[in-house]
Amino acid sequence: MFHRVLLLLVTLAVSGLLVTGCRTQKTESNQPARPIVITTLFPLYDFARTIAGDRMEVQLLLPPGVEPHHFEPKPDDLSRIHRAALFVYIGPFMEPWADKVIQGVDRTKVRVVAAASGVALLPAVAHTGKEQHHHDHDHDHQAEAYDPHVWLDFPADQAMVAKILEALIAADPAGAEQYRRRAAELTGQLTALDARYKAGLSSCGSRVLLHGGHAAFGYLANRYNLNYQAAAGVTAELEATPRRLAELVQQVRRYNVTAIYSEELVSPRVARTIAGETGATVLKLHGAHNVAKEDLERGVTFITLMDENLKNLQVGLSCRN
Repeated sequence: MFHRVLLLLVTLAVSGLLVTGCRTQKTESNQPARPIVITTLFPLYDFARTIAGDRMEVQLLLPPGVEPHHFEPKPDDLSRIHRAALFVYIGPFMEPWADKVIQGVDRTKVRVVAAASGVALLPAVAHTGKEQHHHDHDHDHQAEAYDPHVWLDFPADQAMVAKILEALIAADPAGAEQYRRRAAELTGQLTALDARYKAGLSSCGSRVLLHGGHAAFGYLANRYNLNYQAAAGVTAELEATPRRLAELVQQVRRYNVTAIYSEELVSPRVARTIAGETGATVLKLHGAHNVAKEDLERGVTFITLMDENLKNLQVGLSCRN
């Protein structure tokens, strides 16, 4: 008799747990999914996820490690954009494919944010000096009219943060207070980053920034008064000509340059070639277009990448700060 009663009690207890478990699962499955924010480049992804917190699911459209100048969205990427609450991109100069995508988007469901709209763009030809004109003629190419790498100007980043904040509040007014607080913190961090660069690059033995890649750092050089010379134009598809390589070798020798820079996600072959000819050291500058898979997984931030850049700039330019 005792054993039968015990068995009945155990059965009832297990049944109760199963019912409770089923109710819990049902409750969880009925929870509304978070709105999705699709961003094209890593800086936009980092800014949006920082401001959104856990109220929205922010996704990076670029697969980790993919160079964005070569990127073309696949059908699955287009489907993700059409299902999103927000689509955030730099602008047509950086993502020329975006205009066609946007034309097919239901704007009543997907809020489109051109984060750099209203930001003054620098002309592309200004970043590599007179030599860039020779490079373009040799290749029978016309470089893009404007430099799209606006996220390497930290005040421009603050303007983009404001655009993203405005869009998030419009999509989710209930989260406005949280969004504003986090955006203010991020803006303060970008202001402090700008101050670190101004101080860190104020007293340097050289102001000649030689770069063995495409002209991605023109905004940074313009803001901090550096003489920027790149091997190629503003898109990674453009390659350095033998004439351009010879010009950069002459620049190294003329200005006693001790370091030449390579960039992420692009072969350092050109920088190493120039370094081999001149004895200069090769250092890295991260353009933050995108990041490697391991960097994404460890939660690297735009500001962390820029602080690493500052350290390498101070070494290569013989800065005293």
